[in-house]
Amino acid sequence: MAAAAVTLARRIALSGVLFPRSSPQVWGQAARQPPSLLSTQRRAFSNNKILVELDTSSGVATMKFKSPPVNSLSLDFLTEFCISLEKLENDRACRGLIITSTIPRVFSSGLDIMEMCGKSTEHYAEFWRAVQEMWLRLYGSSMVTVAAVNGSSPAGGCLIALSCDYRIMVENPKYVIGLNEAQLGIVAPFWFKDTFVNAVGHRVAERSLQLGLLHSVPEAHRIGLVDEVVPEEKLQEKAVAVVAQWLALPDHARQLTKTMMRKAVLDHMLAHREEDIQNFVNFISKDSIQKSLSMYMEMLKKKKS
Repeated sequence: MAAAAVTLARRIALSGVLFPRSSPQVWGQAARQPPSLLSTQRRAFSNNKILVELDTSSGVATMKFKSPPVNSLSLDFLTEFCISLEKLENDRACRGLIITSTIPRVFSSGLDIMEMCGKSTEHYAEFWRAVQEMWLRLYGSSMVTVAAVNGSSPAGGCLIALSCDYRIMVENPKYVIGLNEAQLGIVAPFWFKDTFVNAVGHRVAERSLQLGLLHSVPEAHRIGLVDEVVPEEKLQEKAVAVVAQWLALPDHARQLTKTMMRKAVLDHMLAHREEDIQNFVNFISKDSIQKSLSMYMEMLKKKKS
């Protein structure tokens, strides 16, 4: 377990800090800058699987998943996600974040099954620690976070959306969202459950998790899994408007309130983090689970062919 923690920390540390800290006066200066300086108000960096653009005039960054075919949450993807989030958290010019996808019809398909099948126990531990780290950083972020869900978002993709402060989903009858782990013979861990319960309530979460339900967009809106539904062409505009509304409040009041509301869930996971990793490794290493995952992967291969 210690080796996995060191490996993940090394992955993140090697990234460095891309954005220099901006002057505290940047907010007052932004509106007064001439058009010739507009290009300096936008900064971008791109990894293999994630593109981030920061508009320093508004203090809002947009993180776009770009890992075809379905933005699976692989170990590399999760590492890049944590690196990108850390850079934004360390940049004083950034106060808000919109998370969306560049892949048509998919926000994120969730955890990459390839990371959980046929690997060593050391790999499973490293992978699960990275999943935990993604959630800890996003759920506990001091930034205003909005999920602009522009495609289907099962399992881990749903968790990313749930971890944000606000969720907007595109109106499309083909899109679904939910924690459907039970359909794959996998149990959603307690911190997935806690995050879900906080959004939709205990009874809805209990039924949805037991049945591994994927909810249509209208149903997701009705139960509170998403906060708002918009046409696709209005998604970015609405996300920007929501972030602006939240950023109109004093940062310290908003951040302290967020911490107060989420601290118990975060502390619970941190207190049981190593136990959770061991439980995942023991569970995913079982022959029956490995067989089930292998069968599912074979089914996916046949669908592609």
